[in-house]
Amino acid sequence: MRDYKLVVLGAGGVGKSCLTVQFVQGEYLDTYDPTIEDSYRKSMEIDDKAFDLEILDTAGVAQFTAMRELYIKSGMGFLLVYSVTDRQSLGELMELREQILRIKDSKRVPMVLVGNKADLQQERVISVEEGIDVSSRWGKVPFYETSALLKSNVHEVFIDLVRQIMRVELESLDVQASTAQPVTGSLHNSLRKADTSGSLGPNVPGRVMSPVHNRSTNSFQNPGPKAIISGPSSNKLHKKRSILRPSTHLSLSSKPKEKKKKKKILAA
Repeated sequence: MRDYKLVVLGAGGVGKSCLTVQFVQGEYLDTYDPTIEDSYRKSMEIDDKAFDLEILDTAGVAQFTAMRELYIKSGMGFLLVYSVTDRQSLGELMELREQILRIKDSKRVPMVLVGNKADLQQERVISVEEGIDVSSRWGKVPFYETSALLKSNVHEVFIDLVRQIMRVELESLDVQASTAQPVTGSLHNSLRKADTSGSLGPNVPGRVMSPVHNRSTNSFQNPGPKAIISGPSSNKLHKKRSILRPSTHLSLSSKPKEKKKKKKILAA
């Protein structure tokens, strides 16, 4: 089972807690209670793989900003939530995204743009097209409009975020494999299998969903020891040496014997 830490960020009152509680507990919060920090856990299967998700529901951007950096450092993926009834809440996400990229020191951070409270059509001030435009300017990050009240796209945003984290992990392992030795860890194998089978989901970047479209520890393989010469090949080598030594001895000892024979003939 893999442990992933997800962080829900956004302005106060956009419905971050409603989304989180609806996803984790299947309940809708009909009263507003400003959040300082709430942590939830949910175990689930995604693409036939088990996950233990820790979801951090944070305070609004304007409150407790000193704690925000700690949330970002520890998080693996981020839901950036605004309310379609509050234009300022979308504007606040611009600075928040830049802060995430700066702290993570990467342009490739798993995140999903979420326009919440899509059920409040009479109070809407931000269109779906505006959300799509922001998504495009952010590099086509996945964008959804959600409704915690109607349970619209609530599970989809969290599942999409988990799949993005899986993709980033796979890319990181592929880079390690190309610069070092082949990776043989179970995490790499399972992620690669998921990626080749298409189970990580179709074309995650740039996905747009709204209520009208609603759908209900690596190990490196060390090289073996160097080959040591042994067996028949080494025996032949020793045999050759042993044959050479006696032949040299015989050729040297044959000369004195011939001299002895000559002396005997002269004496006669």
